[in-house]
Amino acid sequence: MDNLSIKYVDIRSIKPYHRNARHNDGEATEKVAASIKAFGFQQPILVDDNNIIITGHTRLKAALSLGIDKIPVAHAVNLTEEQIKAYRLADNRVAEYSTWDKELLTIEMGEFETIDMSQFGFELEIAGLDFGTDAVDEELPNDDEDVEDSNKEFHRQTTINQYNLYDYDETRTSGQYNMPTLEPVDHIPRTLQGFNYILNKPDYTAGVHFFLDDYQFERVWQRPDFYIEKLTSFPCVLTPDFSLYLDMPVAMQVWNIYRSRLIGQIMQDWGITVIPTVSWAYENSFDFCFDGLPSNGTLAISTIGVKQNKEQLDIWRKGVDEMMKRLSPKRLLVYGGKVDYDYQDVEVLYFDNATTERMKQGGKK
Repeated sequence: MDNLSIKYVDIRSIKPYHRNARHNDGEATEKVAASIKAFGFQQPILVDDNNIIITGHTRLKAALSLGIDKIPVAHAVNLTEEQIKAYRLADNRVAEYSTWDKELLTIEMGEFETIDMSQFGFELEIAGLDFGTDAVDEELPNDDEDVEDSNKEFHRQTTINQYNLYDYDETRTSGQYNMPTLEPVDHIPRTLQGFNYILNKPDYTAGVHFFLDDYQFERVWQRPDFYIEKLTSFPCVLTPDFSLYLDMPVAMQVWNIYRSRLIGQIMQDWGITVIPTVSWAYENSFDFCFDGLPSNGTLAISTIGVKQNKEQLDIWRKGVDEMMKRLSPKRLLVYGGKVDYDYQDVEVLYFDNATTERMKQGGKK
C-alpha cells in the first residue's frame, strides 16, 4: 500500500469541493485559526489528484484568515471516487463546531451505492430526527418490517421539512384556509432595498422588500432559517410578494398567500419587524387574500404594472377598497409610484421602483 506524502504548496493551488456539505464559517474557522496560531499547521489538508479538498475546508479558510501562503497537503491514495465522498462526510461527521448544509448533504447521500453511511450516523440526521450516534444502538432497525417503518419515517420527515410544517402553528391561524396570522407593526422604513441584494450589496439602514420576480426569492421558502437569519440585520422586512397572476388557478393563489403569511410569521418569531405585503387578484381572491393580516397597522402594497392597463387598474382599485374596509390600515407603503386614489385618513408613503429608476437614469446607480 502506498504511503501518504506531505508537502507544502502555494495556498492558492488548493480548490474547495464545490458541493461541500459542511458550513465552516464563523466560530468553526475562528477556533481552527486559533489552533493553527497556537500549535502550527499540524494536520495537512487531504486532497485528491486534482488538488480538490477531501478534508480540511475549515483549515483552508483558517489559513487564509491568518495570511498563510504555504500549507501542508497530502494526496489521498488507494481510494475510489465513492470512497472519497464517503470519507469526506465521515470525517466531517465528528467535527465539533460546524453545521450541515442539508441540501448539499442530501445530494451527496443520494449518490452512494455500496457504502452504508448510517454507520457514521448520517441517515437519521438527514431525516431530521436529530439523533446523535450515541443515542442509536439496539433500537436500530433489525428486520424488514423495521426497515420499512424507518424508510416511511424518513420520507415523512423529509416532506415535513420541505413544506416547513415544523414552523406551522395551528393556534395562530385565521380564515377557511388556516392562514398564519401576523401581528400589527407601527414602523416607517427610511428606504427599501430588494431581497436580491441582501447578500452581496446589503444596505443595513433599509427595509427589505420582495417586489421582485418570484424566482429571485423562492429560496427564502426553500431555506427560511438561513435567509431569515440574514434578514435579522435589517430594520424591517416586508413579507414575500409571491405572485397572484390573474390566470393562476385559485389553489395556487391560496398556496402563495399561505407561504407569504408563514414566512412573515416565522420572521416575527425571530424578532424581526415585519410589514405585511397585501396582494390580491380577482374578487374571488378576497375570500382568502386578507386572512391573517393585522388591522390598524402598517401595510405594504405595489402599483407596479397597474397604471398602463385599465383592467389591472380596476382590479387594483377594488382590492384597495376591500383592504381599506377590512383592515383599516394606519399606514400604507406604496411601492412603484403614485396612482390616483383617495386613501382618506390613511398615512401613505411612496417608494420608487428601483428597477424603473435605473432605467430612467440609463442604468446608472
